[in-house]
Amino acid sequence: MNMKITELGEDGREIESSGKEMVPVRAKKVLVLAGARLLFYPTLFYNVVRNKMQAEFRWWDEVDQYILLGAVPFPSDVPQLKLLGVRGVVTLNEPYETLVPSELYQAHEMEHLVLPTRDYLFAPSLGNICRAVDFIYWNAISGKKTYVHCKAGRGRSTTVVLCYLVKYKNMTPEEAFEHVRSIRPRVLLARSQWKAVQDFSRQIKLLSQAVDSLSDDAVLVTKEDLEGYCAASGSSYEELSIISSSVKVSHIRRPIIAMLACLFTSFRVSGTGSHLVRDPLPEVPAC
Repeated sequence: MNMKITELGEDGREIESSGKEMVPVRAKKVLVLAGARLLFYPTLFYNVVRNKMQAEFRWWDEVDQYILLGAVPFPSDVPQLKLLGVRGVVTLNEPYETLVPSELYQAHEMEHLVLPTRDYLFAPSLGNICRAVDFIYWNAISGKKTYVHCKAGRGRSTTVVLCYLVKYKNMTPEEAFEHVRSIRPRVLLARSQWKAVQDFSRQIKLLSQAVDSLSDDAVLVTKEDLEGYCAASGSSYEELSIISSSVKVSHIRRPIIAMLACLFTSFRVSGTGSHLVRDPLPEVPAC
């Protein structure tokens, strides 16, 4: 007799298949979460010992001119990170894994973006990936470095860094992974995390095609041309606008608008016209 098996898929969602045993999803989730909590300090201690004993087992690595990828920092690491030029920190740990409070980062003139993500089987959500990637970008164009970390600097944080390289360095997921692994050999992604990078890459391609279709007859408008808009918004950034004279935003399907909002966060769609206006980076809502 065949029975339905409900189990935890690679993306953390429930899936069903046929087989002889019942795998309780909730119990599996509880075990994963409990195991992550129980193993946090033993694995942290193991990583600290290896860092002290093996020169190649570095706590963090510079994987891009403006990105340090690494393990969970201790309070004593914060001054050193500041000396290295870090002015932003992306934390992908859950609260029980976080060793440095936001106030300490702020005291050292660092912005702190906290995106709690469960360990082991789980990847950051698409919305959180968008937020992290553009947080890194806006620091980079200001000449500031960002420290991206999870517990060990292997999975969750690597997922975000790969997505940044895909979006802003025009790498494929495979190229991005090989680049990071050549610098930090111990990076390792769960299947759900690799899937998140691939999904992000596909969405970026779709977005690029959508923007290209909107801007076939676009003209570039400088800040001077948009003086009225800039005054109204109070922005201090150089404003750019892509204005299409023949394509109406109302003709775009909702999924495309959703991708624009989530994946192309440096642009927004104006209220009534057919404008895509470049804004200072807003807070990006989850998709």
